Amino acid sequence: MNIFIDNKSGSPIYDQIYSQIKAAIISGELKEDDALPSIRALAKDLRISVITTKRAYDELEREGYIYTVAAKGCFVAPKNLELIREENLRRIEEHMEEILRLSKSVGLSSDDLIEMLKNLKEE
Repeated sequence: MNIFIDNKSGSPIYDQIYSQIKAAIISGELKEDDALPSIRALAKDLRISVITTKRAYDELEREGYIYTVAAKGCFVAPKNLELIREENLRRIEEHMEEILRLSKSVGLSSDDLIEMLKNLKEE
């Protein structure tokens, strides 16, 4: 797993780490019980503060994506299908909001959007 930090991004570094690990877990790139790099090792590799890395890991654990075993490290938690479903629903809603903004800018009606969706589904 490679984590890339974009210093030009408006997103905080801990959030970039959190988002990339979360995406790897949801996509299946990281499997249940896979070990994550230690907080110190990841901080060293990325040349960032241990506090920043810990914050990302704490957020992942709080949301149920990882778990910690004392003196062993952090591992990918068993997939919570409801959690993954909710995350995907949230992403769909974000896309739909963007679709609505774009459709308004070109004057499409709700019926036009529904027709477009039906056509895409048939393909």
